[in-house]
Amino acid sequence: MRVSWVKGAVWLVLLCGAGIGWGAPASCRTGSLEGEVRGGELFVRPIGNGLEVMLEPLASGWILRVLPAGKPRPPHDHAELATPPYRSVSPLLITTDYSFRAQDAVGWNPRRFRFAPEERSFQELLKAYDEYESKGVGAATTQQRLAGLVSRAPEGTLTIVDAHLVPGTADQAAAAAAVASHFAATAHTLERPADGRTTALGRLTWMRFRIAIELPRGFAADRRLTVSNEPCGRP
Repeated sequence: MRVSWVKGAVWLVLLCGAGIGWGAPASCRTGSLEGEVRGGELFVRPIGNGLEVMLEPLASGWILRVLPAGKPRPPHDHAELATPPYRSVSPLLITTDYSFRAQDAVGWNPRRFRFAPEERSFQELLKAYDEYESKGVGAATTQQRLAGLVSRAPEGTLTIVDAHLVPGTADQAAAAAAVASHFAATAHTLERPADGRTTALGRLTWMRFRIAIELPRGFAADRRLTVSNEPCGRP
């Protein structure tokens, strides 16, 4: 993540989950897919509208991205800008970053995120973010504009269906305690480290997951998505 933390209103948008003031109908189209990934592996699947969802491997797990399919990667992706806070604890990071142990990464389940569903909305978010970066934290009007765009972005969820992990031995960090509360309710298998040495944070070795996204009106869903009608704000 290469952007700075937008505070205040944008952070509240993330915590509130469903859109603020969407005025959306009671039922929305949702597209879903399932997959699995091992440590160090890349997962990519088209979702439609010229976009693809990606689980990109990191040294300590994965980061979820939404990117234009078959095009050069932009400086920021469609989920990154729509899912504050930035450069901080993020639902896009299924990792042991920010002192999360492997069991904490699994226990934050499900994870809610937002994304720009097409190029126009992405460019609006990018422009608002660039203006915010150039004017600084004190620019309330710019911050509010960015927060408004984030609040109108469609929502998605990543649900960990099953996981294998080497658990960490450290005490749970405060940031993890705030969100990682569903470890016991998530199917998982504990593994022993190959060299017999435990570590403070442990590591994720495999994950089966389900990703569901809201499909705004006019979104041309990829034919491989399973499309259904769900309550709005709860993909």
